[in-house]
Amino acid sequence: MEPKLLLTPGPTPIPPEVSQAMSQGMIGHRSSDFTELMQHVQSNIGEVFGSKYPVAVLTSSGTSALETAMINLVGKDESIIIIASGAFGDRFKSIAKAHPFHVHVYEVPWGEGVDIQEFEAFLNSKSDIKAVFSQACETSTAVLHPIGKIGRIVKNYDPSTLFIVDGVSAVGGTPFNLEAQSIDCLVTGSQKALMLPPGIAFVTMNEAARVRASQNRLPRFYLDINQYFSALEKHSTPFTPAVSLMQGLDKVLSIYKEEGMDKIFARHMKMKDMIRAGLTALDLELLVEEAYASPTVTAFKGEEAELSHIKDTLQKEYGISIAGGQKQLKGKILRIGHMGYMFPKDMLTVLAALESILTRYRNKNYYGTALTAAQEAYHESI
Repeated sequence: MEPKLLLTPGPTPIPPEVSQAMSQGMIGHRSSDFTELMQHVQSNIGEVFGSKYPVAVLTSSGTSALETAMINLVGKDESIIIIASGAFGDRFKSIAKAHPFHVHVYEVPWGEGVDIQEFEAFLNSKSDIKAVFSQACETSTAVLHPIGKIGRIVKNYDPSTLFIVDGVSAVGGTPFNLEAQSIDCLVTGSQKALMLPPGIAFVTMNEAARVRASQNRLPRFYLDINQYFSALEKHSTPFTPAVSLMQGLDKVLSIYKEEGMDKIFARHMKMKDMIRAGLTALDLELLVEEAYASPTVTAFKGEEAELSHIKDTLQKEYGISIAGGQKQLKGKILRIGHMGYMFPKDMLTVLAALESILTRYRNKNYYGTALTAAQEAYHESI
């Protein structure tokens, strides 16, 4: 009967009122009811993305949005750069290598943010780069890259070079501004800070990207973004949408509008400060330095046996789910999500459980240490 606490960096908990909205009953996706729903969604979604442009909604996973951005904005035999700093940077690489592009990879050590000067030198050493792809938050490492600085470097290299950003674990948890950050295309999925089940993906493009997409002759059908933007002009979709998820999205946007985006971003920063302070007080080593710490997910290092014990005990004794490492970080880190329908009290809950687990495992008294540090961090951020 005890409720479980989902603190993975996706999927994330769903607010009860969103679940209720998704259960209100099916409507026809070619009906006036759906047209009205889409109008309402489009009128509210731009602020979350920091975009004054339409936001296309695809019935597919976040990965589809990554591929959509790539195959609509890059032509055959064109050269691109992919910033790879973790498992999802590697996914961008895998997508690119499945298509006829010339791919240059700027490798960033896992757990580190992009070194701006080194990246600028790397970019300037290449010729005729048509697009640069990067994660905003690399979910597998909990790094938040300096997207605005990267965007300015891209535009200084060539104003026509497009900057495409994967915001899958960032949109809704940290502010974006396409114009100020020189972003041409921003994509995300539904199951992270947007507080929805997996199943829909989002793509917004500025005018330069829209023109590039309209001129691109690379074959595509379901992921042809031009069809989605054309349908949006009639408040519709080119293919059958996930109607229930759209109803949930409408509710999410109304919740965010009521809370206010500034307060939402501040809440995520508070949770980040709390969890980092609490983990440090427990003698757990953080993977990412403060300058690149994500407001949506935090990773900490440790010995494999201890990390396995922590993760398993949280699940079995406390009903708290967190995530392990991926690929080369498997068995080396654990990750705690703090995005979307999560709150400071949830950070206190997991830290209290960690105090108990580590006190018993290490035979050292940690009771009160993490909670004190987290509460101090919370009040310092007010």
